[in-house]
Amino acid sequence: MNAIYARQSIDKKDSLSIEGQIERCRKFAGDDAKIFEDRGYSGKNTKRPAFTELMNAVKSGEIKKIFVYRLDRFSRSIADFSRLWELLDKCGVEFYSATENFDTSSPMGRAMLNIVLVFAQLERETTAERVKDNYIHRFNLGAWGGGPAPYGFDLIKIDDGARKVSSLVKNSNAETVKYIFETYANTDISLRNLALNLTSDGIHAPKREAWDGVSLSRILHSPIYVKANADIYWYYVSKGMKINQSAEAFDGVHACSVMRRRDRGKNKYNEFEKQALTVANHEGIIEAEIWLKVQEKLNNNKQISRANAGKYSFLTGLMKCAKCGYAIKVNNFKNDGKLKLVCSGKSNLSACDADIAVDLRELESYISDEIEKALETPPNVNLPDTNENSEELLSIERKIERLVCALAEGSEISAVYITKEIERLHKMREEMLNKPKNEVQKFEKIDFKSLGFGEKKLVASQFINRILIGENEVNIEWKM
Repeated sequence: MNAIYARQSIDKKDSLSIEGQIERCRKFAGDDAKIFEDRGYSGKNTKRPAFTELMNAVKSGEIKKIFVYRLDRFSRSIADFSRLWELLDKCGVEFYSATENFDTSSPMGRAMLNIVLVFAQLERETTAERVKDNYIHRFNLGAWGGGPAPYGFDLIKIDDGARKVSSLVKNSNAETVKYIFETYANTDISLRNLALNLTSDGIHAPKREAWDGVSLSRILHSPIYVKANADIYWYYVSKGMKINQSAEAFDGVHACSVMRRRDRGKNKYNEFEKQALTVANHEGIIEAEIWLKVQEKLNNNKQISRANAGKYSFLTGLMKCAKCGYAIKVNNFKNDGKLKLVCSGKSNLSACDADIAVDLRELESYISDEIEKALETPPNVNLPDTNENSEELLSIERKIERLVCALAEGSEISAVYITKEIERLHKMREEMLNKPKNEVQKFEKIDFKSLGFGEKKLVASQFINRILIGENEVNIEWKM
């Protein structure tokens, strides 16, 4: 059976609709081809429902040939496509792109496929580099770097004398920002209670109705709100942050912008050495004295690392409410000695009405069984390469690049031989990359239930992205 796959991220006037893609592919695939379509999904990864259904059909031997309007409708990542093509080739499935006009059932088609993949990846990396350079340039000018405006501001364009650049202007939420800073600085209120007060007053948080400690912490830490004077300059100098201007540029009127490298596993607020600061082109909202008072209180409270976090269950931090998305916490009711699960969106913020009826110990037992099943067939483990393997991999990749360039200039006859050599090198590369997988199989089976509390917590966090808990149901989202 032939299959047609169509995908569209969002509706754009200059983007061919899914219906148009299917119609174009029918000319080659025939009217009886099975349709798989993903609406509103990006091609940057393979987590798409119709795509998953198509791959399952490939594995079960139902599909002979896949037709797409354009290669990037199938995948925009060369790494993903290389892995997918290996699966298609193993299952005897051919691939046809209607726009690029190549067919993997022919040698020239395979050659063209390699060329398109390499140049598509090159273009993607070049675009990413250009976006990064533009962001750094805007940052150095003091302009807003990009993305939605922070809470309390609207985006505008201003003329800096040479060009139009992005800036921020205060909106009606700026008064709420003032209230947040002044209340937290001048009273002994906690972030939790401040969040409850804002929510009960009917003031909406950024992107949701209810406030929480995380939303408040982000606002309170940010220099985007401060009227930056010399005190702010010396505060950040003392933290080791790189600053683009001298203290004289901090005029007590304009705010600051921070550029940081995203590192998801670490606390971004503390790693000042990896950040850069510049005076922004927009005016601040909060006086420097109040802002610095808030920073001192935040530093003293150390709310991020709590000694008792996760003391009741190795699943703490992974459990989320299926209804509202907030964390599920464990309540220890001393009167009956039972540990009960409660949605923090309900108990802390009154933002959810879920009644969790799942027993914690039964849940832990169920999750332990599921993890042990997963450990029987371990996922791919990326063990560090030795220097020898790294150099060999680099050599193979360079050979592939040279051969792909040769393909562009060669004849159809030479393409047959070059393509075979590329495929041979790809196979060598995959064997080297898969070497750690074979080593994993040699490990002794882990008895998860016999592990200590800390070990269980570590293993669970490596395997599980989150556990969605409904009123009477549990769903595990695996990282594998």
